[in-house]
Amino acid sequence: MIVQNSLDALLENEVFLPELTGTERKKAFMSLSSILSTPNHVHKSFIRLPLESGEVVRIPAFRVQHNNALGPYKGGIRFHESVNEEEVINLAFLMTLKNALHNVPFGGGKGGILIDPKTLDERELHLLCVKYVRYFSDLIGPDKDIPAPDVGSGEREMDWMMTEYKKIHPGHAYLGSFTGKSVAIGGSKGRREATGKGVYFTYRYLLHDYMRQNEKTLASSHNAFAKTALEHAGRPMRTAIQGFGNVGSVTAMEAYSCPHIQNKIVAVSDRNGTLVNPDGLDIPALVAFASKNRGDLPMTQKALQAAGVSADIHDRDAILSMELDVLFLAALEDQLHDDNKEQVRARIIVEGANAPITQEADDYFSEKGVVIIPDILANAGGVIVSYLEWLQGRETQFYTEEAVYEQLIHKMQETMETILPQFFADPFSLRQNCYIHSLTRLSDVLYRQGQLY
Repeated sequence: MIVQNSLDALLENEVFLPELTGTERKKAFMSLSSILSTPNHVHKSFIRLPLESGEVVRIPAFRVQHNNALGPYKGGIRFHESVNEEEVINLAFLMTLKNALHNVPFGGGKGGILIDPKTLDERELHLLCVKYVRYFSDLIGPDKDIPAPDVGSGEREMDWMMTEYKKIHPGHAYLGSFTGKSVAIGGSKGRREATGKGVYFTYRYLLHDYMRQNEKTLASSHNAFAKTALEHAGRPMRTAIQGFGNVGSVTAMEAYSCPHIQNKIVAVSDRNGTLVNPDGLDIPALVAFASKNRGDLPMTQKALQAAGVSADIHDRDAILSMELDVLFLAALEDQLHDDNKEQVRARIIVEGANAPITQEADDYFSEKGVVIIPDILANAGGVIVSYLEWLQGRETQFYTEEAVYEQLIHKMQETMETILPQFFADPFSLRQNCYIHSLTRLSDVLYRQGQLY
């Protein structure tokens, strides 16, 4: 719905693509809608995996290539027990829009494997990664389709996959075939932390930098989001982070150590439960514990004592209905939906995960004046630094961590400076403004490529 609404807004804006008029304009936008609503390719296979138990299983695996008008397909490979074809298609589409929004020269792609990686030992997981590359080797390449980590995967898996790609394609360029690799094998410094840092930066920029720079103008605005943001700017923030993986844990550390905003992190959660402390949680201690325990938070009193953390333990979804100023969603999609939207009391929601809020819930929050910083804007740090990694692999010259973060922040600030003035000046939501901006770029490129006829 939001995509079609955004296309309708562009159709009615005669300043955009003025060469197209009348019936021809309508036909072109119908073509655009058709192109964007379907992926270019959906690849599916069943990976045959022998287990240590002697059992042989066949695991569904996907690679979806949505659109490559802006450059090679780009998107992570998700290892999760809920992976399905529709989800991977939706995530590939989101990658197309995200790259267009941030002016990253990639198209949108996504991969998925229907498995809980924690159920496999290291040998089994290595073989799964190797076979994924073998099954999809003709699709992947530095100038064709460049996978990266996603939920359930990380630099170890990307190292294994790139190594297999190199074996299959001897003599070919291989460093750019996968991003999110370890630094030792050609990855970029700062890549693992990039998404979480970017998520926090978008929040900090909106609540601190932009609000301070434009306080007088926004104070007289009738924009409900401006009112909410101004009410919260400059005061202590009761903060919670749902999800404590690569994105959530880094976001939590950024919030904990931020000198610009007073964040009191009162709750964090993972798949096992929620930890709550109204006086604030010891985030460095929780990060240290999770790093030694396969990413899991301490969810027993004994484990909390071992971590040196004081907290109450609640069920996993308790974090969603707490009295909060800001809620970071860094877990999976569809966390806030029609059934629980009215229980959510946070006034600012930041989407660190992809599509964590359904359309129905998003409409409800917009009507209530809740500020939502959408995924397409907030969590692009990973693909931005993946682009930097891809460039470094082509040049075989590598940046310092400081240089990577400097370029990451510059890129995200550039996008924010483009989007926010437009957002506060018109009636569209921040999410729809981002979609309109993405579709503007995609439409222009597709038109000039002759694909809208």
